[in-house]
Amino acid sequence: MKDQIVVADQTPRFDRISFYQGPVMHARMQPVHHRFSYSVFSILIDIDHLDDCDRQSPFFSVNRFNLMSFYERDHGPRNGSSLALHARQLFKEAGLEFEGGTIRLLCYPRILGYVFDPLSVYFAYDRDESLVGLLYEVRNTFGEHHTYVAPIKSGEQNEAGIRQETKKRFFVSPFNPVDMSYRFRIHPPDQTVGIRILVTDGSDPVLAATFLGSFLRFSTSSVLRLCLTIPFLTIKIIAGIHVEALRLWIKGMRLKSRPAPPAPSSMIGDE
Repeated sequence: MKDQIVVADQTPRFDRISFYQGPVMHARMQPVHHRFSYSVFSILIDIDHLDDCDRQSPFFSVNRFNLMSFYERDHGPRNGSSLALHARQLFKEAGLEFEGGTIRLLCYPRILGYVFDPLSVYFAYDRDESLVGLLYEVRNTFGEHHTYVAPIKSGEQNEAGIRQETKKRFFVSPFNPVDMSYRFRIHPPDQTVGIRILVTDGSDPVLAATFLGSFLRFSTSSVLRLCLTIPFLTIKIIAGIHVEALRLWIKGMRLKSRPAPPAPSSMIGDE
């Protein structure tokens, strides 16, 4: 990809924090055709060891302002409490407990204090580094959020990745009703990370959203390079959302009524 940052001889490893950089793509199939793509980067951060992450670069901080930063209050209950405890409690309520493992969060960082993160994905690993569960944390532009809790069940994971499905419970795009379904296709973090969400109306596809990111080791150099290569990352994201919404409106799409938000979380398969 022409705008991909390439760093030679990198072997992915689960550091406390790393980057994944690549394109986000949205394609609408009906009732109008619409497609866009742009380059972004995410961090994969070990939420069990945030103190270690806070010491990785003078230009990156945890729960403090910096050029690039990560705040616990941007996720979970949004009150600054421990994200690791929050995620484990959600898994426990879904019947999944794991001792000695860790949870890594794939999300956008704050740039100069600002972030908007439409989707954050938590990857839960047991003590043997086996992936045992996922959390899909969704946020809309109305300030609401919802988490889909997804322990990995038999048959959902193979060499191609993870396949999970659920009914949509949360209002996201103002052009889509809630009465739809999600099909998640996940390639867990390694040399690459892949997130694909297909939104369906019954059996018909309506919208596909993907992120394919390539691993980039975290360092002061990579922090600065990414901020220079993709400046104002999160402002770009929120601006892009509104620009694309205007383009859809011009094409004839009309806004749907926003229902009251659901409970803060729901379990995939509990429907």
